[in-house]
Amino acid sequence: MDVKTLDQQVSVSEQIALDDLTRLAAQGVQVLVCNRPDGEAPEQLAFSQLSAAAEKLGMTAVHIPFKPGEMTAAQRDEFVALLNTDQKVHAFCRTGNRSSMLWAAARKASGAAPDAILNQAKTAGFDVSAALGGSK
Repeated sequence: MDVKTLDQQVSVSEQIALDDLTRLAAQGVQVLVCNRPDGEAPEQLAFSQLSAAAEKLGMTAVHIPFKPGEMTAAQRDEFVALLNTDQKVHAFCRTGNRSSMLWAAARKASGAAPDAILNQAKTAGFDVSAALGGSK
């Protein structure tokens, strides 16, 4: 698992495995967000398996699944609500890109400056301009 930090509250990664959960819990993650629909890939663990294991480690698990390029305002708003709890969040998808797009859209909706969002994402290795309406 290659964890990328987007800001002090949020990190993202590619698909996680059950044994990654202990590491995330040790890093202080309080909320685990899965952005993959169940069954997206044959080798992918079901969200219910990850959720049960995460909850045993004291983390809340949240499923906000969407396909690449198909994020909705409702999904963005659900992530905004999670960010407003001030808990440490780790989101994951197949590569981390979808999760970084959701983070960017949520931060923009919360009033963060698009340039700052772009720079933070770029530092982590992501181009989130599409989530910001193509802002450069």
